Amino acid sequence: MRIDQVIGLGRPAVSFEFFPPKTDAGFTALFQTIEELRPLAPSYVSVTYGAGGSTRSKTLELTERIQRELSIRSMAHLTCVGHTRDELGAILDDLWNAGVRNVLALRGDPPAGQAQFQATEGGFANADALVAFAAGRHDFCIGVAGYPEGHPQCLNLTRDLEHLKRKVDNGGAFVVTQLFLDNDAFYRFRDAARAMGIKVPIVAGIMPVLNVAQIKRFVGMCGAKIPQPVLLRLEAVEADAEAVHSAGVDHATQQCRDLIANGVDGLHFYTLNKSKATVEIVRKLALSGAA
Repeated sequence: MRIDQVIGLGRPAVSFEFFPPKTDAGFTALFQTIEELRPLAPSYVSVTYGAGGSTRSKTLELTERIQRELSIRSMAHLTCVGHTRDELGAILDDLWNAGVRNVLALRGDPPAGQAQFQATEGGFANADALVAFAAGRHDFCIGVAGYPEGHPQCLNLTRDLEHLKRKVDNGGAFVVTQLFLDNDAFYRFRDAARAMGIKVPIVAGIMPVLNVAQIKRFVGMCGAKIPQPVLLRLEAVEADAEAVHSAGVDHATQQCRDLIANGVDGLHFYTLNKSKATVEIVRKLALSGAA
């Protein structure tokens, strides 16, 4: 059930990301979404991790249930935020004992109200240290994050890639990028990563635009940019939810077609726990089980 067994094999892997709901009703709705996505035969799915470990048990439960009940290869996110080394070791042990073999190791964002990331005493300050720790704890397949347009807190793109190389050198088996809406940014990032000696598969993070205000908020937080023609098209139909959905699906589909034509290792869809747009896009692409 390791992701490195199904990625970087010549055909782009297709994967979906979910977040743990806060309520039982939310879990029921999410499993309905996953059932709707299941016929697309994803290579794997991932489950996010709340700030300060706020969804620790739910992340583990959801990752394990998807893998056990739906037989879909699953990956749990794990961050440094709010955890000591011993606590992180216990979480990794829990994941391993539950049969989860894939982890996305992240530094994590500062908790609400904290402008800059502050390492927990006895914890880790950077994802590269968490990667090394996870790799030494168990034989996990470890994914790491990449930022085509730079991490919001990074000084420059070269320094960002130096951080990424350390994560890979410490045990990262593949890279999943932050969302981007401009493929040229991804290609520049991929070329620069390869030139720096980062040889592992690089998976493109895709978020279909379904709400204009929402995507503006997301790119503001993560440092991505909206190309001017795309922004103008979205703003022209902002008041029409159906038209925004259509424009978002169309742009994401064009993005993915171009990425596939240019040899992308994988497409990772940030679903926001919804299925309609992702189903439309993957079916249009005739990828995986959707063919």
